[in-house]
Amino acid sequence: MGKKRKHTEVDPPAAKKEETAPERPKRTLLGWKDKSEIEQKNDSAGFRNKEKVLVTCSRRINYRYRHLMLNLVSVLPHCKKDNKVESKATKGATLNELVELKSCSSCLFFECRKHKDLYLWMSKCPNGPSVKFLVNAVHTMEELKLTGNHLKGSRPLLTFSSNFDKDPHWKLLKEMITQIFGTPKEHRKSKPYHDHVFVFSIVDDHIWFRNYQISCPHTGADKIDRGGLEKMTLIEVGPRFCLNPIKIFGGSFGGPTLYENPFYVSPNMIRSLEKKKKAGKYATKIKAKTRRKMHEMTNPLEVDEFDDMWKEE
Repeated sequence: MGKKRKHTEVDPPAAKKEETAPERPKRTLLGWKDKSEIEQKNDSAGFRNKEKVLVTCSRRINYRYRHLMLNLVSVLPHCKKDNKVESKATKGATLNELVELKSCSSCLFFECRKHKDLYLWMSKCPNGPSVKFLVNAVHTMEELKLTGNHLKGSRPLLTFSSNFDKDPHWKLLKEMITQIFGTPKEHRKSKPYHDHVFVFSIVDDHIWFRNYQISCPHTGADKIDRGGLEKMTLIEVGPRFCLNPIKIFGGSFGGPTLYENPFYVSPNMIRSLEKKKKAGKYATKIKAKTRRKMHEMTNPLEVDEFDDMWKEE
């Protein structure tokens, strides 16, 4: 009978590593990207402007002022439009709640009174400040029928006159207008082009707004080289309006008064003065008639002896 073999100690086989598929990169709107690329981009991005503006109006607004509001909505791709709001004493709290529900940071509220007067509230929500304007000299795009035309959703260039740097309240208004009317970079509804200009200029303590298209030929003999600004022309697009600042408040739609325009005269006062002026004309006519009667009574005409000569008997 043969001898049994000794069992030699054999090392156990190494466990096989589980082969798993590589982790799928995160999908974004711009395609598939690795986490490292996304983190690197987020680190280098820094501050990102996420400004959104809520645009709404009061009930019983005039058709002309409603068209002005729609024109502004068409040239501001970062705005959101909402239903009409009742113009009451509690409209500030209602608008602040709407701005929060719409995830916005600013508000443009068009308030119409007596179907004649248009007031524009420009507010940074929810902590302020806010400004109340009287809107004059309104001309909509449909009314003007100008030849200018720019790409819808393109980002505008904002230009301000040198008067905005003189007084503190003009500096505050310039900053608010820059934040509200400036379209954020890489906004999802905007296009990466600058083909129109918003012009804000101060004349007679009023802010005048104009919108111009930047026109330059790209083909043919008149093609402009890069940096050739001399051949570029501006063509007005519209709308047009004038803002007369009334008050600047410390809060959103109210709060402490930071500035009050000493030259502001309300439209009701202007209409009252016009009525008084017309009433004054009527009063002068009545006075002239009474003076004439008094003069005739104090200076009667002498009786003419030949008055009855040709009367038939």
